[in-house]
Amino acid sequence: MIPSLDCSAPAWPTLPGWAVATRALDPEDAAFRAGAALAHLQGVRAAPGLPIALWRDRLALEAAVADVRFSGRSEGLADLRDALHLARPGNPLGPAGEIGKAWSRAATRPLTKRDLAPLPGIAPELVSRELARLGAPVARAALTLEAVLADAPRAETAALILADAALAKALGWDRIVPLLANGLTPRDLRRHGDELRLACHQAVARAAPQAAGLAQDLTCRAARLHAVAPKLRAKGADAAVEMFLAQDALAPAALTRLMSDRAARRLCDRLVALGALRELTGRDSFRLYGL
Repeated sequence: MIPSLDCSAPAWPTLPGWAVATRALDPEDAAFRAGAALAHLQGVRAAPGLPIALWRDRLALEAAVADVRFSGRSEGLADLRDALHLARPGNPLGPAGEIGKAWSRAATRPLTKRDLAPLPGIAPELVSRELARLGAPVARAALTLEAVLADAPRAETAALILADAALAKALGWDRIVPLLANGLTPRDLRRHGDELRLACHQAVARAAPQAAGLAQDLTCRAARLHAVAPKLRAKGADAAVEMFLAQDALAPAALTRLMSDRAARRLCDRLVALGALRELTGRDSFRLYGL
């Protein structure tokens, strides 16, 4: 019998209420709250059981959705999932799909010029320059965001990815954890200097608790998937489970290097029936599955 799991019970201490209760307007207060949120997220990121690659990938998708909104387009999360997972190889992804691809790629790469470049709309030398920037984490990210947009005003995607890279590098993380796009507004991208730094501190203070909540949910869902894995008998099922623990969504066709197309579809439906996966589209065909 598979045990039921209570995903409402926190797997780690929650962020104090004073850190998230109200919007900080004073720069010093905003910096203090952002620091508290990042310190809390540092512990969340290291928590046992968190499928960290999946967590980063889901945050990257959410960042891409926000980034698409910044560009004035209307595509949402479902549209980006379709573009990333259902497009035929070689077919154009469209502007929104390219934004999603850039974020998804960046979330898997080490924080080096060689691994992050190319980024859309900017030269590789700019990536190298911004990764070498010094300073406190959020202030460093704000300077990177401002500098990239000054050099390439239309390169919002590259600017936001590099700002998150600067933040992650300052914190000693090995990959980006997309936060800034998930907390900023389109108006914030037009700010400069102290105003932009304040906006970035507010964005981190807003986005980090949401990222921690997502980590809590994914940790519980991953535990459920691990619990049902011994019941799976399909050839390649163990490798398929690892793929689901690393990516936001998968089409059954992505599993066909492990098993037949029919077996892949049966495995996905079996995992949904066991409560270990969700079908993410609500469609009868061209389905996508994920935690």
